[in-house]
Amino acid sequence: MTVRNTYAYENGAHSVYGFRTGRFDFGINTTFIIYRIGETLIDAGPSNQWSTIKRVLKPLDIKTLLITHHHEDHSGNANRIAKLKNLTPYAPLLGRKKLAKGYPTPLLQKLIWGSPQKVETEILPNQLLINADTPSQTKVLAIPTPGHAKDLTCLYLPEQKYLFSGDMYISKSIKYLRSDENLAQLINSLEKLIALDFEILFCPHRGIVEEGKQALQEKRQNLLNLCSESQKLMAQGLTEEDIVIKILGPEDGLAKISKFNISKGNLIRQAMTYKHRD
Repeated sequence: MTVRNTYAYENGAHSVYGFRTGRFDFGINTTFIIYRIGETLIDAGPSNQWSTIKRVLKPLDIKTLLITHHHEDHSGNANRIAKLKNLTPYAPLLGRKKLAKGYPTPLLQKLIWGSPQKVETEILPNQLLINADTPSQTKVLAIPTPGHAKDLTCLYLPEQKYLFSGDMYISKSIKYLRSDENLAQLINSLEKLIALDFEILFCPHRGIVEEGKQALQEKRQNLLNLCSESQKLMAQGLTEEDIVIKILGPEDGLAKISKFNISKGNLIRQAMTYKHRD
């Protein structure tokens, strides 16, 4: 296992560094970036990449681990990092039970990321001071952003205008939705983030996005356009399957391999009934 790429956003004591790893390299959705600012890590990376992650982290002085949500690519090594660095990770309240007791991982996701180890965590507070008593000391605000996952929480550094976005970005346009994702909540969460004063977005899949707010605005608008187009076609009498094919193309291998847990139909089905709040 190797580091596939490294990242750096230089900003003095508040510089952010990251490294990408993954069993497969079939695109950004099959690799993961762990970010570090000072003595703080953002997410733990997939468990099947521990040998690489351990090698990178071992010489570093890490005192804090912040987990954005329970999914296996984000939390997989939390237990191992906790032991390696003698710390207790912070995790969103809604994800702590799953992290502590474990949860089933769909076969496709287990193949790509591995299965996370059970881990005890502390509640991620609404506001946290990281890197205390160092030049990298700064305030972090935890912003709940459900939609992709009930416990997904973005990390906002208002003084640096940074946003660690969990899985809220990944791409400006999406073609698939997991069966447990909620499109309406996702759009509402995007709007919550867009209201923040930030510039640099750190995505654990896409990488560093320097025009981060604009990227989220474009994603939101693309989702609203998708909803509008889906509803117009529904009003014309097209079936869900017809709308999927017309807008996104027919279902492909990803849907079949995941047993339609991840599919275009999941996205269109929710888009057809979405009502935007005023």
